[in-house]
Amino acid sequence: MSHPVDLLRGALAAEPSRPLVTFYDDATGERVELSVKTFDNWVAKTANLLIDGLAADPGARVALALPVHWQTAVWLFACWSAGLTAIPVDEGEIPADADLVAAAPDRLEAALATGAEVVGLSLHALGAPLAECPPGVTDYAVEVRSYGDHFTAVTDADAPAVEIAGEVMSGARLVAAGEALGLPPQTRTLTTVSYATTEGLLSGLIGPLVAQGSVIICQNLDETRLNRRISLERATTTSL
Repeated sequence: MSHPVDLLRGALAAEPSRPLVTFYDDATGERVELSVKTFDNWVAKTANLLIDGLAADPGARVALALPVHWQTAVWLFACWSAGLTAIPVDEGEIPADADLVAAAPDRLEAALATGAEVVGLSLHALGAPLAECPPGVTDYAVEVRSYGDHFTAVTDADAPAVEIAGEVMSGARLVAAGEALGLPPQTRTLTTVSYATTEGLLSGLIGPLVAQGSVIICQNLDETRLNRRISLERATTTSL
């Protein structure tokens, strides 16, 4: 498989009901678990929003001003499915040349300052809309649910897929880098590392998918709970 979307397709064909992404936020007590099928549905809805709702052109640059979160993983795969270049920045500077910015609530002002199309994500556990949606911002939670949960991805393994700290990687290069990690089959990785770093993206998402495994994303991790969480979630590797 030469593209991250191929990894998701393979997982969907093999075992759609198995857990793929589990998310914790220790600041709120939130826990969300998404099966391969549920994750794929979110990816499809988001890709449809990008293409049909926001008219994103092939090759458009999408900045992700989002923390490590299950919705960030969804947006990465939605961008790749739609043939767009994802630029995860988390708390870093939002590129001035981004065509579209997906932003957390505390990043909306900075996103709007770029002049790009802006989508706001509440990141709420139950999918609630933004508490305050500024003018010119598309509320992701409000809009995405009306879009279809099937999307036919057309991928080019050699096209730019992601840009991190100025380094552009194709889909094929991402998969090859994930393979190079050599993670054991069915790896279950617990991660706290931002997807705005190459290490975080590879060890906390791409590598486990290459290994037909799954990820446990922990935001605001309470380190006193770490060992128990590793045990309860049956994590086999960590990226901290």
